[in-house]
Amino acid sequence: MTGYNKRETKYPMPVQDPFERSRNFSEVALGYPEETARLEAARCIHCKNRPCVNGCPVAVPIPEFIGKIAEGEYEEAYQIISRASSLPAVCGRVCPQENQCEKYCTRGIKGEPVAIGRLERFAADRHFSRPHTAERPVSNGHKVAVVGSGPAGLACAGDLRRLGYEVTVFEALHAAGGVLVYGIPAFRLPKEIVAREVEELAALGVDFETDTVIGRLYSVEELKTELGFEAVFLGTGAGLPRFMGIKGENAKDVFSANEYLTRANLMKAYEEDAETPIFRAKRVAVVGGGNVAMDAARTAKRLGAEQVSVVYRRGKEELPARKEEVEHALEEGIGFKFLTNPVEILTDPDGNVCALRCAEMELGEADESGRRRPVMKPSSEFEFPADCVIMALGTSPNPLIRQTTAGLATKPRGEIAADEGGRTSLEGVFAGGDAVTGSATVILAMGAGKAAAKSIDEFLRGVVKKP
Repeated sequence: MTGYNKRETKYPMPVQDPFERSRNFSEVALGYPEETARLEAARCIHCKNRPCVNGCPVAVPIPEFIGKIAEGEYEEAYQIISRASSLPAVCGRVCPQENQCEKYCTRGIKGEPVAIGRLERFAADRHFSRPHTAERPVSNGHKVAVVGSGPAGLACAGDLRRLGYEVTVFEALHAAGGVLVYGIPAFRLPKEIVAREVEELAALGVDFETDTVIGRLYSVEELKTELGFEAVFLGTGAGLPRFMGIKGENAKDVFSANEYLTRANLMKAYEEDAETPIFRAKRVAVVGGGNVAMDAARTAKRLGAEQVSVVYRRGKEELPARKEEVEHALEEGIGFKFLTNPVEILTDPDGNVCALRCAEMELGEADESGRRRPVMKPSSEFEFPADCVIMALGTSPNPLIRQTTAGLATKPRGEIAADEGGRTSLEGVFAGGDAVTGSATVILAMGAGKAAAKSIDEFLRGVVKKP
């Protein structure tokens, strides 16, 4: 049984029935059928100033690829996208298009914007559904190391390989993809989608070395001096979780969303015969309001939780998560406790989580982010039962690289300091994505990876002065 996504659009996306999908890890959104894709593509009016392209962090030629879909030239549409994006099937699924390309679509001024993301997904899925061969670029003889196989690293590797560079991607985990495989659940981004994007890059000649921790097996300096890489890109992401520092946070049934999702996604702990354990709680509280909080809450539901509550200190209008993800969570029976902030995690005599003590909040003056600051109401504390608490409060970069790389400048919160081209304080060392910005979106990380690839190319060709 299927339904339709309620997001404002001329032609809705078919989705799994909420009751059915809340019990499985299959993809929620089912993709456009061919006829619908062509009808949606025909809505593009091909504006001369192309505002949608200006809203895309990687500058995909949007009107051009949409025009090819309208004509039924689906492979040509994919090739146009892939010249700008190394991960079209991924971006079509998880990019916040409503805040980027679609936000600036002229069609959206007096109606619904063109569903650019859904059309990108359609073109990519059509490409991968048919046999194809990638043409491997001729090597230019230069070697570049990419540390981290998340969206920043993959985008950088893809662009450099197309320019002829010999690229090796070093990944600490046993599978390539970074946050795309350990952070985003299969019901939102199937792992086979990420795998085939990685395979596409491998077919171009990108080498992948998994189970390789840079900063332990090799230092950044040793990549250059011992392994002969002429430049290094650091796309190590932001995998260090944040906590609130409240009483009871060290109880054994309190998880970071990072650990919880990694167990479920990368380690497939949801499978009956999985070797990786995961706590199948009955009453789950997820603290936070972003996409990661939605992912954790919806994963807990699929793992059998009878009651899942998202606890967020601001109101519904301030939720940073995509509206589509919030809509899906509500349809699946996820509850929300707005204007609520935890103050203590309560445990039973055996040390198990039994309840969450919270305080009611109200919105005061705007803070540095422009959002109204939540302020605790006096004498407003209350408790509600929970046997598991998941903290989805954001992440910071892992300190390993900065601790083992002498001379690498970092910011006060541990992010690598880099300019808009990804140049760091070390010659020949570049960085981008969440390792530089802190936790952000897939497409912004990809944009940083592409910018760094351009800088690396200029550096190795001597086009600009070496930093």
